[in-house]
Amino acid sequence: MSRDLRTGARPRGGVVGYPLEQLHEEVAFLAYHFHWPQQELMAMEHAERRSWVTEVSAINRKVNGE
Repeated sequence: MSRDLRTGARPRGGVVGYPLEQLHEEVAFLAYHFHWPQQELMAMEHAERRSWVTEVSAINRKVNGE
């Protein structure tokens, strides 16, 4: 066992967790625009869900003339 693990030190870097509030915002946003079921949205990988959010946001900006 490494010394860091024995002393309770944590390795630096990496993803510790995904902010629950941000997850809910992404799921609600995509569910509103695409009517996809919550289970499908929650099962998506973070990067895929963020990609969809980015694309829908770009479309909204274009439609709204921003």
